[in-house]
Amino acid sequence: MSRAFLHDLLTSIGQKSRELVHGGPVALTDGVEIADLAETILSQRGEASGIALAEMILARFRSMDPTQKLEFFKVLTEHFGAEQGRLQAAATDYLAAPSDQSAIVLHDAAEPRRQELIRRLNLPDGGTGALVAMRSDLLDLMSDHPELAAVDHDFDHLLSSWFNRGFLVLKRIEWDTPASVLEKIIEYEAVHAIQSWDDLRRRIEPLDRRCYAFFHPALRDEPLIFVEVALEREIPGAIAPLLADDRVPTQSDQMTTAVFYSISNCQRGLRGVSFGNFLIKQVVQELARDLPRLKNYVTLSPVVGLLHWVRQLGRDGPLQDNERYQRISKLLEHTGWHQNESIAAELQEMLLPTAAVYFLNAKRGDGMPVDAVARFHLGNGARLERINWLGDLSDVGLNQAGGLMVNYLYKLTDIEKNHEAFVNNRRIAVSNEIRKMAKKWQQEFGFDK
Repeated sequence: MSRAFLHDLLTSIGQKSRELVHGGPVALTDGVEIADLAETILSQRGEASGIALAEMILARFRSMDPTQKLEFFKVLTEHFGAEQGRLQAAATDYLAAPSDQSAIVLHDAAEPRRQELIRRLNLPDGGTGALVAMRSDLLDLMSDHPELAAVDHDFDHLLSSWFNRGFLVLKRIEWDTPASVLEKIIEYEAVHAIQSWDDLRRRIEPLDRRCYAFFHPALRDEPLIFVEVALEREIPGAIAPLLADDRVPTQSDQMTTAVFYSISNCQRGLRGVSFGNFLIKQVVQELARDLPRLKNYVTLSPVVGLLHWVRQLGRDGPLQDNERYQRISKLLEHTGWHQNESIAAELQEMLLPTAAVYFLNAKRGDGMPVDAVARFHLGNGARLERINWLGDLSDVGLNQAGGLMVNYLYKLTDIEKNHEAFVNNRRIAVSNEIRKMAKKWQQEFGFDK
């Protein structure tokens, strides 16, 4: 039996089933056709036939254009949720006689059929990677189609289980790592672009440089997330010296500080699945074991949205008529301002306390910092240690934060305490230096409560 014949047969069966269920013919658009195959796979009991169907569905999805993929996701939203009659009956039974057994029945009834479909699509070889890619396509559509949120929730729920810490493998990336993996490190670097193979070599081969990545058995040579580490004499305040072509390597007996200067998530389809906190903690353990001389574990991190936040306050908040804010805005308009000694000095005096206020007071509706990098490191138990003037002179660094960078300090004895205080009470662990800088300007920014 040819695959084409099998495809036509299954599509015909699925079409007839849908006509019976919905009371009329359904147009065979690409989204509906693949949805018919999805209905069929959910009715299959045989593993071999299920794998064959899953392969067909995944291959068909890969061939679709964005409009066709949107149609498919809409069908999943509308027709592959929980079976309402079964769910209502289970809820009624549970409320009438609560028990472990009735709770199990209710739990099973509440599960959307999409979740079982996704599980079955994971059966073929390469199915996990295909589903991660499918979720990436879904995320591309989500901003314009929030009604797909239920489908995304199911992907997030299952992928979080399949990619939990127990399945992840930490590997050090070295110059003799397979080229296919090294190519992906170059491709996925999201913080400080790797310019060439020579640039990559400078980041992973010297004794004072390390790179670690998490891998998952189902994705083989696809890194999930990786961190680049510099082993330095002291806590750095700027990124350029760490990446310089002509830098002098740090000798082993002078290494006191491990600097996490770049963390890159590699798989967009795994957005929301937490890897970074496990990665940082395990890399710290690896380094502490291999290099007991190390005393400090810090980051050199970007300040993602400082100037955007300040401009918002200037448009809609308490800075509309603030003279200092107006002065900051005017000075930043000068081309090459960071190369002008007098302008840079004036901005330094104003931007550093502005950044301190930003970290302590710029919050989302849930009380978390608006800065995503801050949320990540503070949530992992780090302390906001130092704000560095002109730490990043790249166009991105200047446009986002006036060139500022920050150090988050991972003090091993305080990590758990800081994590609990941040997660439970939204309390930010911060150095006295930064707290004093913020106090000076909080009233002026309208945060004097």
